[in-house]
Amino acid sequence: MSLRKQTPSDFLKQIIGRPVVVKLNSGVDYRGVLACLDGYMNIALEQTEEYVNGQLKNKYGDAFIRGNNDACCRMGN
Repeated sequence: MSLRKQTPSDFLKQIIGRPVVVKLNSGVDYRGVLACLDGYMNIALEQTEEYVNGQLKNKYGDAFIRGNNDACCRMGN
């Protein structure tokens, strides 16, 4: 069995079209469906919800998050 190391970009490309949570450096969470990303880790989400301190603050159809603001991105709601 061969184990292949995966970069964060490889992982994100595999989960396009699935629900994700993107946590910003500011602590704000964005939850939505991963639409696309680029080499700078800029992320586009669909059906996006913004959470501040765990509370839903806004809903957006589409959202674009600049890569320099991302702290982490994980699968799930």
